[in-house]
Amino acid sequence: MNNNNFTWGVSSSAYQVEGGWDADGKGPSIWDNFSHVPGNIKNGDTGDIACDSYNKVEEDVYLLRALGVKNYRFSLSWSRIFPSGRNNSINSHGIDYYNRLIDGLVANNITPIVTLYHWDLPQALQDIGGWESSTLIDLFDSFADFCFQTFGDRVKFWITFNEPQVIAWAGYGAGTLPPNVNDPGSAPYRVAHILLKAHARVYHTYDDKYRASQGGVIALCPNIDWVEPKTPSDPRDIEAADRYLQFLVGWFTHPIFKNGDYPEVMKWKVGNRSELQNLPSSRLPVFTAEERDYIRGTADVFCFNSYTSKIVTHSTTRLRPFSYEYDQEVLTKVDSSWPSSAITGHRAVAWGLRRLLNWIKEEYGNPPIYIIENGVGIKTKSDVDDNTRIFYYKTYIDEALKAYKLDGVNLRGYNAWSFMDSFEWLNGYDPRFGLHQVDFDNPNRPRTPKRSAVYYAEIIRNNGIPLAHLCVSIHALLRTEIVFHRVLQGNMVFA
Repeated sequence: MNNNNFTWGVSSSAYQVEGGWDADGKGPSIWDNFSHVPGNIKNGDTGDIACDSYNKVEEDVYLLRALGVKNYRFSLSWSRIFPSGRNNSINSHGIDYYNRLIDGLVANNITPIVTLYHWDLPQALQDIGGWESSTLIDLFDSFADFCFQTFGDRVKFWITFNEPQVIAWAGYGAGTLPPNVNDPGSAPYRVAHILLKAHARVYHTYDDKYRASQGGVIALCPNIDWVEPKTPSDPRDIEAADRYLQFLVGWFTHPIFKNGDYPEVMKWKVGNRSELQNLPSSRLPVFTAEERDYIRGTADVFCFNSYTSKIVTHSTTRLRPFSYEYDQEVLTKVDSSWPSSAITGHRAVAWGLRRLLNWIKEEYGNPPIYIIENGVGIKTKSDVDDNTRIFYYKTYIDEALKAYKLDGVNLRGYNAWSFMDSFEWLNGYDPRFGLHQVDFDNPNRPRTPKRSAVYYAEIIRNNGIPLAHLCVSIHALLRTEIVFHRVLQGNMVFA
């Protein structure tokens, strides 16, 4: 690939890797408290220590440098910086930690991509209503403002919210993730409404106070599964696929990248169903004209996370109980021939990524696109010899590069999830996603590069997959892995 500005990186998030859950004055987050309740997380795992990255800045930066990444995406723990969630309590130890990490990255020519909110809300703010309370718009803005002021001289790429649809639906609809609010018909829409306003507020704060001097970019990062219509010749299935994507992604990106408002199909479906449910007004809140103007255009680039694809058909769903899921009037399934992984519903469907990138290009006018998370979880005690993961990356990156080279998609970067094995939410430490293996039974949490780390380092060094490799069969690929394996055993050395 001849574009030297393309950025290759790896990703992580605060609660999943940092540990030090109450170290040096950090306040509790909703994930600290949730993981401490026995039975909530598989195997009774918690993020108390995780990968202990809080105490391993130098080692982590060294591994990133060895990998040759151009960027590292991580998140800031709000309650490590503001233990009570508010700027009247500032924890200097937390700021020191992030300064050391950012300085280490910059010194090694690694661009920090920093997420302001990756699910770990300070418990003190959940106590006043969490994201159901519009008070959080001001409080999030105050936190973001402080981060821009403190780190923005070195951080030029900001993400407001990681996977806002998961925050709204899993946190407040299905209630499977903290704060475990189970109100599927209304709360997700109210929460998303507040998240969009909070995102826009932070974007404008950056615009008004920091952009001129700091010159960075800011966006949010939705999660997107590609959906393929079950019968491509059936217009109802094609509409169902679009509707699925509008409810999943358009919910946030239509207001930001298009007209400041929700997708028409969402307004129509939720409004119509609310009427049939004899409600006085739609369960989907309404933006004022001023709010639409304020929200429209509040992202400089299009970031997203993607892991898998599904097959979708039109479905007639029940009117009760009220639910965001029923509102979509779709049914999804997977093809049993697609390779499965440690996460239910995460199957490897590489061609879906190319289609998704083309959909974003067409739907949003070909904005600059960054894939922020993409990877595969494998359930095993040790997977240093992770040929399955190598094949996942080979095929997914190949499809991303086809979209870039052949389809004219304005793809600017690709990040692997994840830098190292880490705490995978409800699944604890069972699924391993890392390019580096972490031994969670060892108090020192040693990291070991997997074969996939060597493979990915090679892709970065070549700025893509060398043409010779594209024709290589899987058998030949496995043969080349043996060579990589020898490199590993000889203590990986990078030129």
